[in-house]
Amino acid sequence: MSERPPSAASAAFFAWPPSEGESAPALSVVAPMFDEEGVAAALVAEIAAALAGVSHEIVAVDDCSRDGTRAALLAARARVPQLRVIAHAANAGQSRAIRTGVLAARAPAIATLDGDGQNDPADIPGLYAQLVRPDAPPELAMVAGERRRRQDTAAKRIASRLANAVRVRLLKDGAADTGCGLKVFWREAFLRLPAFDHMHRYLPALMRREGFGVEFAAVSHRPRVHGRSKYTNLGRLAVAIRDLTGVMWLNDRARDPREISEL
Repeated sequence: MSERPPSAASAAFFAWPPSEGESAPALSVVAPMFDEEGVAAALVAEIAAALAGVSHEIVAVDDCSRDGTRAALLAARARVPQLRVIAHAANAGQSRAIRTGVLAARAPAIATLDGDGQNDPADIPGLYAQLVRPDAPPELAMVAGERRRRQDTAAKRIASRLANAVRVRLLKDGAADTGCGLKVFWREAFLRLPAFDHMHRYLPALMRREGFGVEFAAVSHRPRVHGRSKYTNLGRLAVAIRDLTGVMWLNDRARDPREISEL
């Protein structure tokens, strides 16, 4: 797979050199997990198989699971040496778990996917190739997945469709499915974004607020086979208005310097 290195103009933002004597992977896959004992090991194995042709590491973040997720990940590490297991001492939510994984990552490019197994790791190479392609726009910082044929309940699909429509109208982020966990982006671009709970649902809008480019690609979606969803429609509605208001506030106060140069 041919890779597009960061342009000279963006190298200061996107380059992440390895430690002395260490060879950095090209891609870090961050998988936040909370009570996913039944799927954790299988998902790690799937990620490793899907990225057999790409230099990568897998950063699984256990968000203080109450079941055997951590033990399953530690056992999987013996079979998948590129797996790293990061643990939270207290449950901090999906956005914080993703940020923990990105901070720990050693690659300049990051892929994220949900830890419940509904995202297909086989979609990661395509998103990554789209991000690093030689003719990508220099400002491109993220390729976000959009789920096709969602394997969720009708109620969840309807609620998601309505929420996406409201968000697009208010934020104008162009994202049809911002709740999809499958995304590939430059690490340094992500670390320039404001961090807050539930920010993972607003990444396209936050990227564009910083002047970065975002593209989208269709990805598959699988039924949940273990555990249960950590979100409900009512639970999402309870925080959606506050989150949307907060992101609109951030967007209204963004200032664009148009171009930055060192003289």
